[in-house]
This record gives sequence, structure tokens and C-alpha cells, in this order.
Amino acid sequence: MKVHSLTITDNRTGKSYEIPIRYGTYPNYGASINALELRNIKVSEQDFGLLTYDPGYTNTASCKSSVTFLDGEKGILRYRGYPIEQLAEKSTYLETAYLILNGELPNQTQLNGWHKDIMAHTFIHENIKKLIDSFHYDAHPMGTLVGTVAALSTFYPDAKNIHDQACRDRQIWRLIAKMPTLAAFSYRHSIGLPYVYPDQSLSYIGNFMSMLWKKSELQYQPNPILEKAINVLFILHADHEQNCGTSVMRAVASAYSDPFSATSSAIAALYGPLHGGANEAVLHMLAEIGSVDRVPEFIKTVKSGEVSRLMGFGHRVYKEYDPRAKICKTLANEVFSVTGVNPLLAIALELERVALQDDYFISRHLYPNVDFYSGLIYQAMGFPVGMFPVLFAIARNTGWLAQWQEFLVDPDHKIARPRQIYCGSEVRDYIAVDKR
Repeated sequence: MKVHSLTITDNRTGKSYEIPIRYGTYPNYGASINALELRNIKVSEQDFGLLTYDPGYTNTASCKSSVTFLDGEKGILRYRGYPIEQLAEKSTYLETAYLILNGELPNQTQLNGWHKDIMAHTFIHENIKKLIDSFHYDAHPMGTLVGTVAALSTFYPDAKNIHDQACRDRQIWRLIAKMPTLAAFSYRHSIGLPYVYPDQSLSYIGNFMSMLWKKSELQYQPNPILEKAINVLFILHADHEQNCGTSVMRAVASAYSDPFSATSSAIAALYGPLHGGANEAVLHMLAEIGSVDRVPEFIKTVKSGEVSRLMGFGHRVYKEYDPRAKICKTLANEVFSVTGVNPLLAIALELERVALQDDYFISRHLYPNVDFYSGLIYQAMGFPVGMFPVLFAIARNTGWLAQWQEFLVDPDHKIARPRQIYCGSEVRDYIAVDKR
């Protein structure tokens, strides 16, 4: 097999260095060099060696992973090799969660056992319910979720035994099971309704819907179209490679923190508007446009720079139409057949039509992303915008846990500790306060 390498000549010294090139599964996508090889490039023995400067890690691979393949140039997203389009059409969220965490789709016996293991852990300790009660009624549900997930670590001290596979499995069941309960309780708390306890006879999504929306009926019967829609949206958000929240999950896990603490930190990252608030921003933008006939005027303001961004368009990774957005667009029509059409839909469709015919947006690879339609769907179901990132967090929880587990068994894993380029003062002597 031919060995590929990179030859670097340091013009400061005239020395040349040969660095091996490594490849992932897709050679044209995953070629890399070991960054530590650059440390050998020095002007003297006292020199620390060469560093790479990469704010935001835009071209730095921090890990090897077999969970998710993403090719933004071609608009491809796959979980464990399975195209997102097939999973969204044929799978359920809980089945996809099993795939993401275990690497293979389950057979019927495995799926039944997986569902049983998850649903057995859906109840939360009554003291956690009291903790939710202590939050102000209008507290942001993401803030409540950050606090309550972190608090779970004190209820399950065995979670610190992260190197025991059976113990890890137990915490995974607990986190996947309890996140919807925490989310639903925080939602009911915010609108002053009594909590609805889990119904383990329902599906994972059906139970979540019951805890959210059950009233006086003996048993909540989820609408199958809305249940399917939540399943699909959760599948679309289950993992997305090394994004901000996932990178935080891995960084905290690198200190051998328990999974509840690590997950809480990932939720906190998702709480940031640049990460988990995009679909809410889309709704604000559409409401600001107000009507279909104002779309051309709004497009002009975006192109002139008066409006900084066209929300829901473009993506840090995707340079093609986000495959999840295509699925959401079809899903929206199914949901609206039950809920009625979201009045903002006509504006969204016209905005997409105009933008996709404009060279300004096409040349900049600004295509609709998953947030462009997901917010419209969630709003039509009756979710307040503050719940949007919470729904995102429930779905992404599976990906976070898969990445956490993958990190712990990776022989190359190390505690996260990036380098810096120091730009401060050189050494200075202390001056007494009366002499300054």
C-alpha cells in the first residue's frame, strides 16, 4: 500500500519535514495529519514547536468517530451508515437511538427490550419535582432543564462509575427516559397545570405527548400524525457530528465527569442562541416580514446588509440543501392537515422560492436548513418558542450519549486541553500600590 505524506519546508531554517497523511473511511473527505507532528518543526531546541491556530476548530478534527457521517458539500447525513432520509421515513426515534448508541439496528426482540428498559426509567424522584416547583413560573424551560439534569447526578452516585459498561447502560436508559419527563414537567409548571406522570403503556413519543397535553381523560390517545411528526423531528436532530454541544459533551467527559453533568453542560451549550435558537429566530423573522408581498423588499434588505442574516438559510457545514430541511418541508404539510396551516407558512415558501432563484444566495450556498421549517411545525402543534431548544435537547441527548460512550472506549482519548497563542505582556516586576 502506498504511503502518502506531506513534505513541509521551514523557510526559517531550510529544514524539511515529512508528515504521514492519515485517512478515514472516505479518503477524499477524511484526510488528516497528526497535529503533534508539527511540534517537531522548530528553529532551536528551546523552541516549543509549531502550533496550528484554528479559532472555533473550523478545520481541526478533535476525535475519530463512527457515529455520524456528514458531507456538507453534497448534502449527505447518515447515522451509522444509514441515510437520514430512510430513517426518517421508516424508523422511530427510539429505534434510531438504539442504532446510534449500539451501531446496528435492533431486531424485534432487542427493540422490545430496549423500549422496556427505557420506559422503566421514565419516572423522576419526587424531590426533582420539588426542584422544578422552585423555579419561577416564567423561568426559561432550558434553564430548568440544565439545572434538573445536573441535579440527577446527585440522585444516582453510581453514575460516576463510568468505566463499567453495565453502569453506563443504566445511565443511558435513565437519561433518555427522564429527559422528556423533565421537559414536560417544566412545560406544565410554566402554564400552571398539574404534572402528568409517565404512562408506560404508551410509546416513547406518545408518553411524552401525554405528559405534555393530557387533561381529564383516563388515558391520553396521541394523534398518530403528530406522534409521527415528533418522531421524525427527533430523528433529524438525534446527532450531527462534532457541533458545539457535542464538542462540549466530549470535553467535559474527558475529565471523567458523570454523564448527567456532561449532558447538562451540553444542554447549556445548546441554550445559546447561536446553537439551539435558530428555529425561534426564523419565526421572529417571518413574523417581522408579515406578509407574502413584503418578501421581495425583505430580500433586498438582506442583500444590502441592512439585515445581517437570512435566518434558517445557510449552515456552518452544509453548502447544499440541508437534507433534513427537505424532510421537514414534506412533514409540515402532514402536520398542518391536523393543526391547520401555520399562517407563516406562505411567507416561508415565498421566501424560499425567491431566495433559491437569486444568484446572491446561490453563489453563497445559502439554502434552507432544518430550522427553517421545524419551528413552524412545532409552533403549529402548540409549543411555545421557549420549548423549541428543549425539544432539540431531548432529541440530541442520544447523540451526546453515543459520543460520550465512544470517547470513553477510544484508546486515543485524552483530557481536553487546547493550546493558546499568548499575546499578553512580557515579564514585568510588581509595583507597590502607592508607587503606581
